[in-house]
Amino acid sequence: MVPVGTEPDGMNILGLVLFAMVFGVALRKLGEEGEELIRFFNAFNEATMVLVSWIMWYVPFGIMFLVGSKIVEMEDVVLLVTSLGKYIFASVLGHIIHGGVILPLIYFGFTRKNPFSFLSGLITPFTTAFATCSSSATLPSMMKCVEENNGVDKRISRFILPIGATVNMDGAAIFQCVAAVFIAQLNNIELNAGQIFTILVTATASSVGAAGIPAGGIITIAIILEAIGLPTNDLSLMLAVDWIVDRTTTVVNVEGDALGAGILHHINQQEMKKQHLGEELAEVLVEAVANTQADEETSPLVTHQTLGSAGDQSPRESAEAIESVL
Repeated sequence: MVPVGTEPDGMNILGLVLFAMVFGVALRKLGEEGEELIRFFNAFNEATMVLVSWIMWYVPFGIMFLVGSKIVEMEDVVLLVTSLGKYIFASVLGHIIHGGVILPLIYFGFTRKNPFSFLSGLITPFTTAFATCSSSATLPSMMKCVEENNGVDKRISRFILPIGATVNMDGAAIFQCVAAVFIAQLNNIELNAGQIFTILVTATASSVGAAGIPAGGIITIAIILEAIGLPTNDLSLMLAVDWIVDRTTTVVNVEGDALGAGILHHINQQEMKKQHLGEELAEVLVEAVANTQADEETSPLVTHQTLGSAGDQSPRESAEAIESVL
């Protein structure tokens, strides 16, 4: 069999992602000349976020009609509902395994401390994340609880947590992979090993750029579907049940940020202890001087001096020269 290469319909998402990464590095290498274009893209991103916030106001009505049209098209509605239930169960189970087993094991491996005692001081941020479905909205309470309840250094928490709220989206990556496989099975498309690997890589890369807002990961699922050639019109089904999955997604995202800050705080404390111990050892200097006149005087408060010639000194001066009390 001779394989023949074909071009699937759709955009080359992986090519665009790779180009964007290399182009960003090139802009940073330009220095001041590239700052103008970077500011342009930042302004463009902010304008897009404003448009998204406007669209979110009428999203419930749009979702209602999209789901209604999808239900009318389906021949077996019970099968669709059952499939959505399995999708929700698989996503929530993945979040439970990752947040309840994998992340605590990573924390324990670095710190050798009980991770659940660390997480017990973060009940308020977890509740906020579950209620708001937004990592950005949880950031203030997360900073407060991590610093006050768990004793993490402010310099570490205020550096790591804002970055984690924007970049660290492991919960979103999990549900995006499950959603892509669900849509493939819904359309009776069998995925090969290359497509599954593409899903993993694209989900990891796209979750980094996902916004920390409710339903922010749904938009990036379209990138994954385009990368493996799946239809994007089934995203309306994801929107219908995203309000359930997005809650556990946000909790896992926030948990990963907090444990990352805890691990970095522990590593920083260990390094500081090593440096402090090294400074103490360097300051301890022991000098032993042999006492050549131990028979006459052994007091540590007395220093012995070398006598000059007997003819040059009087008996009183000779006695003062022999010993002087410090």
